[in-house]
Amino acid sequence: MSAAAPHGARRRARWWRPALALGLLAAVLVWVDPGRVGAVLARLDPWWWGAGLLSSTAANVLSAWRWRDGAAWLGYSVPWRWAFVTYFRGVAANVVMPGAVVGGDVLRAWGLHRRGVPVLEAGVSVVLDRLSGLWGLVILGAVVWGLGWIGGVPLPWEGALARWLGLSPAWLGGAAWCAAVLAVAVPAAALAITPWLAARRAGWGSSPWRWWLTLAQHAPWRHGARQLIGSLAVQAASVTTLYCAAYAVGAPLPWATLAIAAVPVFVFATLPVGFGGWGTREAAAVLVLAPAGTEASHAAAIAVLYGLYPIAQSALALWPMGSSAADRPPAPPTSAPHR
Repeated sequence: MSAAAPHGARRRARWWRPALALGLLAAVLVWVDPGRVGAVLARLDPWWWGAGLLSSTAANVLSAWRWRDGAAWLGYSVPWRWAFVTYFRGVAANVVMPGAVVGGDVLRAWGLHRRGVPVLEAGVSVVLDRLSGLWGLVILGAVVWGLGWIGGVPLPWEGALARWLGLSPAWLGGAAWCAAVLAVAVPAAALAITPWLAARRAGWGSSPWRWWLTLAQHAPWRHGARQLIGSLAVQAASVTTLYCAAYAVGAPLPWATLAIAAVPVFVFATLPVGFGGWGTREAAAVLVLAPAGTEASHAAAIAVLYGLYPIAQSALALWPMGSSAADRPPAPPTSAPHR
């Protein structure tokens, strides 16, 4: 096989994902009638639209802070201004580059590496940031579900999900609380036991898992609490963005309902099959919000509006980073010398 064959295969693989995302988005819009979606978007409430833009921007500012704190947890301190601008450059890259959120993540990792952070730690900082976001999303959704169960508030998906799983709604509410507790307890226990395991296994500090040992030894409870609080704040702001978008298109929904619906909607938006989450986000919104009584055209419009906010925020990527900010070395590692 010639050398050109793998190159051609990679080129085709590079384009099939955005083509699939656009095709999926087109299929969703055709399914819900693009004319109706356009009519819904044409009647946007400008005040709710602006409120959604503010909450969406706040979510990304908090995300930039969380990523910077994650890098500090790994032992590398970077200036806040640099982290802010780099994060929004990643947001801008996600808008135009194939691969859902992967393009912006690569840009952020490369930016850290250019500052002298080892490739492993630079990549891990971005992966952990994504996992922290998913962590906060699951915890928030589970807690809101559990609170609804305690308060006796029926949820749109409760009956169908209980029948599908063969469980009672009470079991679902209890399972939600168990999921929230386990989501906090499992990583905490793993961090607590890591130093004990490392003391019994020579060479861990120079292995590819050295980053985990650094996390376990470098103020794990302080940084872990910051990551938890930061991720919950990010997801609360993101759910508020959905809430504002729902009001903007004239299909108001309870915040708690959207906090639960956001779990599948946001997860589908991060699937690396397109760019900016287009297509997968709209499909998930239509499917998930239908049991809540939201018409398909309004659900698609909510998701489209949510996807438009990062485009408006891309202007923040032009914020000046400061003289030679990208070329200055990072502060020396602030943790144990496991490098």
